[in-house]
Amino acid sequence: MLIIETFSAQETFALGRKIGEAATPGTVISLTGDLGTGKTVFTQGLAKGLGIEEPVSSPTFTIVQIYEEGRLPLYHFDVYRIGDVEEMEEIGYEDCFYGEGVCLIEWAELIRELLPEGIRRVTIEKDPEKGFDYRRITLDGFDGIEEEAR
Repeated sequence: MLIIETFSAQETFALGRKIGEAATPGTVISLTGDLGTGKTVFTQGLAKGLGIEEPVSSPTFTIVQIYEEGRLPLYHFDVYRIGDVEEMEEIGYEDCFYGEGVCLIEWAELIRELLPEGIRRVTIEKDPEKGFDYRRITLDGFDGIEEEAR
């Protein structure tokens, strides 16, 4: 596990980009953080690291957004509005979780029973005492990427 502190949206974006550049097919990442912590900024950086140029936004109402133009596809899930895990089956989550792309899941704890083994975890937290743009980002399960991300 590695803890990285960022002090601007640009630094959070850059960390996401480094992780995207190092990502391999089949990578599944859970992304946790309260509203306004920078999950979308991190995801935009990850997408950039995968070579995705189109705008990236949170799929809050569509559950999944697929970006296929990069060196690997990005499957960006926001499962906050999932009422039952069976809804995940209806949208074909297995093709994304076990496919050749990178899968990023916001609110992954809500579908814990569906998550594959070896999932990588990113947790983003604020600390107002350290500044408005300060973020504490915990990486867990990113063997090899952790040193590069420093």
